[in-house]
Amino acid sequence: MSLISTENLTVRFGGATALSAVNMAIEPGEIVTVVGPNGSGKSTLMRALIGAIPASSGRVVRKPGLVVGYMPQRLALDGRMPMTVRRFLSLPHRRSPAEAQAALARVGVPDLGGQQMQTLSGGQFQRVLLARALLMKPDLLIMDEPTQGLDQPGTAAFYKLIEDLRAETGCAVLMVSHDLHVVMSASDRVLCLNGHVCCQGTPHVVSNAPEYRALFGLGTGGALALYQHDHDHDHEDCDHDHDHSHHPDHAEHGHAG
Repeated sequence: MSLISTENLTVRFGGATALSAVNMAIEPGEIVTVVGPNGSGKSTLMRALIGAIPASSGRVVRKPGLVVGYMPQRLALDGRMPMTVRRFLSLPHRRSPAEAQAALARVGVPDLGGQQMQTLSGGQFQRVLLARALLMKPDLLIMDEPTQGLDQPGTAAFYKLIEDLRAETGCAVLMVSHDLHVVMSASDRVLCLNGHVCCQGTPHVVSNAPEYRALFGLGTGGALALYQHDHDHDHEDCDHDHDHSHHPDHAEHGHAG
């Protein structure tokens, strides 16, 4: 049985449809990456999968007893309220100092337990978030752009850590990413989203991908091919003229991100 799947999942906010008839499934132990332009519904899909937002129609099906560890795209902490890393790891479930220390050591930041959360660098913060998710002992780790704001070496190191954790624990990983090299090297499958599933399949070859270039508005810039396509429809439905900014650093729009 799949760990989690969607059946014609549709999510609307007011009159706007963020996701339309999405069908996907995550199998035990696999790494699946979701890509798509800003406003394509990637964060909406992640939040629907964890039950943070309801389906307007269709449904999310979870394996009974499924444990999910979730890393949000952003986490705003009140800088006026002192909070150590160790205290943060005990929210909302109390963890022993030994458990917290083991989790921090596993993600490569063993000395951060006594440090204040607001003093962490971007890379340290992401690793602490990962440690907190791992304390759940998840069957599935869901991460929404976990390397946002990290430099290239930090990004590469983070994804290597994810691959190692998958190999050690057997947990499946579902993540949103803009890091194309990583998508190809570290993913078992790629899901291309633009309000609906444009295409999905295994990363296959490095070459030009007209569908991807059209989707991201990259013209003929020589984007990397990410997908081995396993579908029958053509890609014209991926090539809409959206007004969204397609720059990876641009914040996603409203709820549809």
